[in-house]
Amino acid sequence: MSGKNSVVTVERFNSGMLYKDFVAQINVNQDRFEQYYDTAAEILTESDVEFFQQIINAGGSKVLVLGEDWCPDVYRGMPVIAKIADSSGMDLRVFPRDANLDIMDEFLKDGEHRSIPTLVFYTDDQEYLCHWIERPVMATKEMAEITESVEKNMPGKDEQEIREARRELVNARFPDWQKYTIDELRALLSKALAI
Repeated sequence: MSGKNSVVTVERFNSGMLYKDFVAQINVNQDRFEQYYDTAAEILTESDVEFFQQIINAGGSKVLVLGEDWCPDVYRGMPVIAKIADSSGMDLRVFPRDANLDIMDEFLKDGEHRSIPTLVFYTDDQEYLCHWIERPVMATKEMAEITESVEKNMPGKDEQEIREARRELVNARFPDWQKYTIDELRALLSKALAI
């Protein structure tokens, strides 16, 4: 967890990419990043934007995002926080995980997994507030249910067919999972800043 000895100094934070620059340089799934940014724009309410502006006014103005372009949780989740940042004025910086393992290792899921996306929120003065990892709790639950259902209903099918069926069902849930992400971020930041 980030603290006084964090590798994320003000200078390091400022060296991160802007979201638009990250998307411009990615190798895979650029269309999905754009698609899910657009769905995030449809899901983000005026009330959500006002809330995140309150967070900024309370001192929570920075968010660091660790991710990689190949990861479904990243191309679903990162556009949500990017839209939040764009709409509210939050300073968002993106760091590719694999090139920034020293940062990643401060925010391991369950103390051992380099799960992405990882969102780390800071004050104006670079003080750690809180972090959020991978996907909303409800998404993890629903993914397990989808996997179980697909495997049960497709006996004898090869792994490729099962993966494709699972992918279609999971992709259909992404907009709801984006809303769950917004809700979880609101709760997390409310607690961190006592709002």
